[in-house]
This record gives sequence, C-alpha cells and structure tokens, in this order.
Amino acid sequence: MKIADGARSSGRSYLDGQCLIAMPGMRDERFQRSVVYMCAHSDEGAMGLIINRRAPDVQLSELLMQLGIVDNERAIRVRPSDDEVQVLRGGPVETGRGFVLHSADYFADASTLPIDQDICLTHTVDVLRAIAFGEGPRKAVLVLGYAGWGAGQLESEIKANGWLHCEADPALLFDPATDTKYQRALSKLGIDQGLFSGVAGRA
Repeated sequence: MKIADGARSSGRSYLDGQCLIAMPGMRDERFQRSVVYMCAHSDEGAMGLIINRRAPDVQLSELLMQLGIVDNERAIRVRPSDDEVQVLRGGPVETGRGFVLHSADYFADASTLPIDQDICLTHTVDVLRAIAFGEGPRKAVLVLGYAGWGAGQLESEIKANGWLHCEADPALLFDPATDTKYQRALSKLGIDQGLFSGVAGRA
C-alpha cells in the first residue's frame, strides 16, 4: 500500500504518521487498549503497527541468530543498546512478518519507506544486519505483524466511536515503557484515562 503523498495538501483527513488510540469500548480484543502508529492511509485502505504490546519471550538477539545474521558468540556481544530494540506485536495480520520502525538516520533506497519527517519503516533483513553491527538507526523497534483495514473500513470504525487519534512523536514510538503508552497517548489529547468513558464523543 502506498502512502498518500498529497493527502494532507489536498485537505483529506488521512492519518498516516499519526497514532490511533482504541476507545475504552473497543469490542475487538485484538485492539483493546492499543495504540497504533499509522504507516499508510489512503482511499485504498490503511496499515498500521501496534506500538504498545511486547512480543512475549522474543529477543532481538535470538532472532538475529535464527536469521543467520549473527552467530552465538556475536549475539552475546550485540551492541549494548540491543535491549532498547524492543520486539513488539504489531497486529493480527501476517504475524510472522517483521517490520523495523526507526528514526530517519538510516535509509535503504530499495526498502525504506519514509512515513514522516523523523520516522521511517524498513522491511528487509538488511536493517537488522545494520543494527547487529552497530550501523543501524539510532532508534528502532522490531514489529511482528501489522493491522490492516480495507477501503473505508477505518473511517467507519472512527465514526462508530472505535478510535481517537493523536499526533505521534519519537518518544511515544520508541520508549521501552510500553505499559504507559496508552495513557500517554490519551494525555496528548488532554484526556485523563480515569475519567474517560466508553461513550465519549466521536473522534
């Protein structure tokens, strides 16, 4: 799916580069209390990555070994900041497929998609190899799977009070404190989670 380059200039309310916040009344268990970074949104549909759910029992160093990028000895010595490269569950679609959401200081011509001024998405093992050898982006998360919507589907869910949305920022995307991201995203809209009702007005 392509990013709609002219979306904002044409006045359409495309949400690529922003975050969706699930309303408390979200009935779909796959998205309850989720914060989704939108990578693409156009008339054709939408694609995003959940950024506040860790992938249980998955470590980057183990994945690097499984992919043959590093051997066991190298995995032990993978850059000290390896623990900052979280592995997240990005959504229910293609859960075996990996994406690296990262800062814009890394770019591969054939596989990196710029989403916003400071954020890019790369979907090949080259970025993992760069990370393993200390040549990757300054900030990154590895995301397994994604969330997808067909044409008009996301718009319908927003109208039905399924989602709010807020501006994204690197701190929200890359902070390892995933358990606080939902409240922090709400706070960007001036909403106190304790007072937030499932019958809030439309986004």
